Amino acid sequence: MIRVLVVDDQFLVRSGLVALLRAAPGMEVVGEAADGAESVTLAAKTRPDVILMDIRMPGMTGIEATRRILAEAADPAPRVLILTTFDLDEYVYGALRAGAAGFLLKDAGPERLLAAVTAVHGGDSLFAPVVTRRLVEAFTQRADTPMPPAKAPAGLRALTNRELEVLRLVARGLTNAETADRLFISEATVKTHLNRAMAKLSLASRAQAVVVAYESGLVRPGGES
Repeated sequence: MIRVLVVDDQFLVRSGLVALLRAAPGMEVVGEAADGAESVTLAAKTRPDVILMDIRMPGMTGIEATRRILAEAADPAPRVLILTTFDLDEYVYGALRAGAAGFLLKDAGPERLLAAVTAVHGGDSLFAPVVTRRLVEAFTQRADTPMPPAKAPAGLRALTNRELEVLRLVARGLTNAETADRLFISEATVKTHLNRAMAKLSLASRAQAVVVAYESGLVRPGGES
């Protein structure tokens, strides 16, 4: 049974999500919150497996709520699935840095929503390559804008050459299949290298890998690396 906490300030949206989840086999709604502060309290109280988290809310945003929930959570920490319109939203970048495990577009259909909840609950770190492509576009469009100071995780130095190659291509928006073709290896091998790299960097999602690759200088906006 996947225990889910739903967070959204819009009553109709929240109610629709709750109704859908309650009707789905294997899903249990353990609570619903109308803002970030309430979600922090309920997350600590109910200890959900997955949190559907809206970003734009009055008061505490979904970003700050995600950061606080994950910082205060006992193991195993919940997996936070961000609800967003993803219109190159600046908030998305902040949510990744806060530790979000994935994204769900608000116009996604019922089947996709349930599949997304199941995917992040199962620890799927290769979720939604399309989101990765949008992140790459966002970084590339900011090619003339100074990047934040490089903050290369210590684990980056522990990556093998092949893991670095895979991470670099994934950060440029390539799918596993495209990366495999580029490196002349199997798709399964790509997945293995990427999972190992993400484990060394303590990353929860493919999208977080993109952020790390750009912030560390492994990949540069608008250019080859």
